[in-house]
Amino acid sequence: MTPLTLDVTSVSQIQTAANEIVSVIEKHLAVNFLGPLRMTQAFLPLLKRSKGSIINNLSLVGLAALPVIPSYSISKAAAFNMTQSLRALLAADGVTVHSVVLGPIDTDMNRGFNIPKASTESAARGIFDGLEKGEEDIFPDPVSQSIAEAWRAGAAKALEQQFKAFVPERTASAA
Repeated sequence: MTPLTLDVTSVSQIQTAANEIVSVIEKHLAVNFLGPLRMTQAFLPLLKRSKGSIINNLSLVGLAALPVIPSYSISKAAAFNMTQSLRALLAADGVTVHSVVLGPIDTDMNRGFNIPKASTESAARGIFDGLEKGEEDIFPDPVSQSIAEAWRAGAAKALEQQFKAFVPERTASAA
């Protein structure tokens, strides 16, 4: 959250503040959504040939926005939606798509929050454990693990499964 000081009677100051906010949203979308999308597009031919995997590091704030970091939350929600879509669209090609739903990890971004945080090392171990188990949605740290079962049994995951039926089946010649 970035406080803004401005004269609310000044149209130019209001516009400058609005432009700054849009710029922050665009930066987060570029890093957390467009970056992974472009990487996927670039590597997709290799992923299909190798029957590879895509692993997207997401966040709990992609499932429910954290109001103090709305731009980040928006970008992670978009990335989560992309991950679900790719999972359904690429399944017929033998490409698995995994979401890593991280809780608070001890990184520079979270240093200002007075909350329990998992170490980067323990989160990495949790990610590899989830991949080894073949989990689509990986909850690698204690905070994210606390909602894992509710997520897997919840309405949003059920809708994701139902919406997979909208992906047209391909014949062997179309693959």
